[in-house]
Amino acid sequence: MIARPYDLAIFDFDGVLADSEPWVISVFNSVADKFHFKRVDHAEIEMLRSKSSREIMAYLGVPLWRLPAIGAHMRSLSSQAAGQIPMFDGVDILFERLSAAGIPLAIVSSNGEDTVRKVLGPANAARVWRFDCGAAVFGKAAKFKAAAKAAGVPLKRVACIGDETRDVEAARKAGSNAIAVTWGYATRDALNEAGADLVVDSFDDLAARLASA
Repeated sequence: MIARPYDLAIFDFDGVLADSEPWVISVFNSVADKFHFKRVDHAEIEMLRSKSSREIMAYLGVPLWRLPAIGAHMRSLSSQAAGQIPMFDGVDILFERLSAAGIPLAIVSSNGEDTVRKVLGPANAARVWRFDCGAAVFGKAAKFKAAAKAAGVPLKRVACIGDETRDVEAARKAGSNAIAVTWGYATRDALNEAGADLVVDSFDDLAARLASA
């Protein structure tokens, strides 16, 4: 029997499991006003999809030292709006398939754990072995390493699934496998340029790649 390629799957939340982009867009400019960075219109939102996370921050005029405060504010807002943020279709089946294959599931997210659990619902949340939420925007690599260590899994056997270039960069920095999805924010070209090991277009493809044996 051929061994499956991964022994731990670590998911980003927003843009991978949760379809939170419409909500983020709805509050974005009010947050920009509060923290004094650039407002954006629809054309700019589309243009920025092809940029790296650091290029986006530079375009918006967001200094790195302000990110913790912005992140905390966004977590507070998303907690209040959790009922308005849907999961993507396919998460239920994906989690069921991976759990049946014996692959532990973890979530590393900049969002808050309460929001993540509410959006996933009790059944999906119960399938998650580890939640590590409230991550710094550019601070996921250390959390990937911590999850791998806690699971007793070598980093080369860990799949980190995200939708932004910062997710890809964090996975590569940690020494794990960077799997990117195209139904989130960044474009396929941006994800490939960031160095994704694999880019997938559907939950079916993702499940097949993660649980194949």
